[in-house]
Amino acid sequence: MSDAMDSHNIGHTLTRIAHSQPERIGLICNKHGQYKQWTFSELESIVQSFCHDLHRRGISKGTRVMLMVQPGLEFIGLAFALFRLGAVVILIDPGMGFRNLFGCIGSARPEVFIGTPKAILFKRLFASHFTTVKQTIIIHPWSGLGRRASAALRQTPATGPDDLAAIIFTTGSTGPPKGVCYTHAIFQAQLDFIHDYYGIGPTDIDQPAFPLFALFSIGLGAAVVIPEMNPARPAKVNPAKFIRTIKQFNVTYSFGSPAIWNRVSRYCLDHGLMLPSLRKVLMAGAPVTGDLLARVKAMLPEEAEIHTPYGATESLPTTDITGHEILTRTWPLTRQGKGTCVGRPLPGNRVRIIAIDDGPITAWDDHLLLPTREIGEIVVQGLAVTKAYDHNEPENRLAKIPDQGAFWHRMGDVGYLDLDGRLWVCGRKAHRVITSQGTLFPLPCEAICNTLPGILRSALVGVGTPPDQTPVLIVELLDKGQNQARLLGDLKEMAARQPLLSNIRHFLIHDEFPTDIRHNVKIFREKLAVWAATRVDRKGEK
Repeated sequence: MSDAMDSHNIGHTLTRIAHSQPERIGLICNKHGQYKQWTFSELESIVQSFCHDLHRRGISKGTRVMLMVQPGLEFIGLAFALFRLGAVVILIDPGMGFRNLFGCIGSARPEVFIGTPKAILFKRLFASHFTTVKQTIIIHPWSGLGRRASAALRQTPATGPDDLAAIIFTTGSTGPPKGVCYTHAIFQAQLDFIHDYYGIGPTDIDQPAFPLFALFSIGLGAAVVIPEMNPARPAKVNPAKFIRTIKQFNVTYSFGSPAIWNRVSRYCLDHGLMLPSLRKVLMAGAPVTGDLLARVKAMLPEEAEIHTPYGATESLPTTDITGHEILTRTWPLTRQGKGTCVGRPLPGNRVRIIAIDDGPITAWDDHLLLPTREIGEIVVQGLAVTKAYDHNEPENRLAKIPDQGAFWHRMGDVGYLDLDGRLWVCGRKAHRVITSQGTLFPLPCEAICNTLPGILRSALVGVGTPPDQTPVLIVELLDKGQNQARLLGDLKEMAARQPLLSNIRHFLIHDEFPTDIRHNVKIFREKLAVWAATRVDRKGEK
């Protein structure tokens, strides 16, 4: 089967772009302190050569390949080549911690390991965790692999829409990370969403903070600028460098964690900077505050759009809302404890709210549905909703609800739909606090708490066992040197006046919240709950 005929494989999108606009710049990235540029034709030649070399080394359809290569030319070239060959690309965040990382490797069972010299050294040091790997390929920047442009593979294996293309692991913010099975059809659906809903195409220049999104932009004919940052540490991004490339290359579009835009917007505000070329900014991975949206809006031209899509590794994107709608309509309600509005389902997606259940649901029944404005579990159907976790039947039974040949995915979040069809998220199902006086949901309670001056963020946790947990509100301060006793007194006074918080008796200050690796924004409430349990008991503070 020829490459041109295999239209649903994301690996072949570059071929079509290279044929239609061969001389347009497709990739810009820093190499040895200098920015290099490649046209779409040059990228296509490199991918073809990677295909030849990888095929020669025995990588073929179904081969499981763990890819640990830094964002840039090699990552993009290898990813497109592996997709074309029908291989299964395994992507794991290296910063998730050794225990989680080794668990992911054991679950994914890679047969081939492709990595940088540093990644290869890591593999050698912990060889006992890579027992399924039969072949190791080292990638040096500017190495010979993939450089023989004349050595192109004339045919690649035929792939079907339901063939496995990648295994991408969740962050593990509410339990061990899970390998999500991405088929070629899932990637194509995501590509269609980015093109049709967000309008990304050949007129755009993208600066993606998530490496995988570089593949989508290139596949849509947009040029990609690889930012100088560690994608596993977005909260540590150097804002001056991030801004410099936006300005230098007239970047029009960028998708990143709220942690990135927090640093970038503060830097722009402090230095009186504007980013006039940016016309579309997307933030995802954690709730986005109105304060952050206002700062980002201030650094963009008036006609620019801000979007905060909602989803998960298993279903992205699910819903979307603009920054304008949040600032003008929903943010004031969020501050009153109504939850975080994440907008309406994207075209083709269906979102429903069902009664909360901590166990598996073996079959869909309309009796599961809750009325409008009642908080329950969020479930979704759609073309970009993944079907399964890799080698994890127990989690598949918990996350999927069969429905006459189809299924609903349980997002793991709780929330409700309003009268306008908008989805409001109230937190993770696993983070709800079940007390003898009722259930408390974290995001509504925390949003009220966060309105108090001096508080950076807060976290509601439960100490004890449901249904008799003791709720504890933990806060992180903007200024560590402020009068903590006075702030706790103000917090207790405010809580007593708020119906949602009136049953909370315990308030603690934590120096710095533990957060997830991928976005550096999601709070690890489980860790905070363990910490709180050492300071609060059933009778009072220890």
